[in-house]
Amino acid sequence: MDLAFADTDEAFRLEARDFFEQRYPKDILDKVRRGQSLGKDDLVRSEKAYYAEGWSAANWPQEYGGTGWTVTQKYIFDEERERAGAPSVVPMGLLYVAPVIYSFGSPEQKQRFLPGILSSDVFWAQGYSEPGAGSDLASLQTSAVRDGDDYVVNGVKIWTSQAHYADWIFCLVRTSTEGKPQQGITFLCMDMNTPGITVRPIIGIDGGHYLNQVFFEDVRVPVENRIGEENKGWDYAKYLLTHERTSYAHVARKKMDMARLKQLTRTVTADGGTLADDPEFTRKLAEADVALAALEMTVLRAIAALSSGEAPGNESSILKIMATERAQQVTELFLELGGLYSAQFVTDRSRPDWNSNSGIPDWISPSVANYLFTRAQTIYGGATEVQKNVIAKQVLRLP
Repeated sequence: MDLAFADTDEAFRLEARDFFEQRYPKDILDKVRRGQSLGKDDLVRSEKAYYAEGWSAANWPQEYGGTGWTVTQKYIFDEERERAGAPSVVPMGLLYVAPVIYSFGSPEQKQRFLPGILSSDVFWAQGYSEPGAGSDLASLQTSAVRDGDDYVVNGVKIWTSQAHYADWIFCLVRTSTEGKPQQGITFLCMDMNTPGITVRPIIGIDGGHYLNQVFFEDVRVPVENRIGEENKGWDYAKYLLTHERTSYAHVARKKMDMARLKQLTRTVTADGGTLADDPEFTRKLAEADVALAALEMTVLRAIAALSSGEAPGNESSILKIMATERAQQVTELFLELGGLYSAQFVTDRSRPDWNSNSGIPDWISPSVANYLFTRAQTIYGGATEVQKNVIAKQVLRLP
């Protein structure tokens, strides 16, 4: 593999770097550095900054407003974004539902939904998991019964990211109980202002409000809001999940975290010296470096495959496992580095002064919050155990 970037790619890197240094909102970068939770206004302003450059839809076809970037340019842009400390786009609209709409939606649905997603004027949530249907998503029970030109929806979705901000939600609903569970699922889009929809917050263990529980009680949804065919939603969901699972790597962010860890080891004392001199902690750092290098090579191989025109497939499960386990490995090292200070953690991350504990280094609380947040990464988007089954069956072709 040739790991050198072309001159045109390096020129693009400088263009992206200049954008984050000169034109991206500085106050958002400050909040991210403090570990403060971003509100809806912050997220919308961030995405509109990308949109103003024509950079909000890196993965879309150009005919729908995509950037036309090569996969290498997408990789470089993400590197520069993470280097600057800027958030990525909220994935539910731009990365998840939009590819389903432009791939399987009608011309009218494309015209109706895609412009608002592209400009970030319309915020979306994803209604997949239920109290009894997480990794076993096919067991979902939220029902949609046809009544004339509407579906009547009843049920509950849970762990619904950003539903408290959302204008619309796309949901998997059960329209048939015949045959295999996967065969009776339909993909519906719903206006969150529709009567009968209730959102209740779930505060994460890291102190952030990202998650929610969403209740549907006799919610009437026009049939025209169905994407694709009735009872074919499982096929569209699988297509969406391959895009979701290839978006977890964040190699540049992890590299920056490792560099920060190594810097901090020279300042944190232990047994009369610093942790930089501690052979056990140094060994753990080396192991994390090797694992991160393996993740980066896997990502680059995936980029090479995409450059050849191959679509993301079941191999995305490999990336999902590697990326989320590396995230946990790095945040565990920060937690260990913080020692007893890590026990003193303020959970209300919406406050500007949330990280102002006197006498505690300012990197401690964000490190603890990141550690707690990454506990869920090996669960959401398909648990690690489920991904291993996918790899065994679909990649290794084991019986």
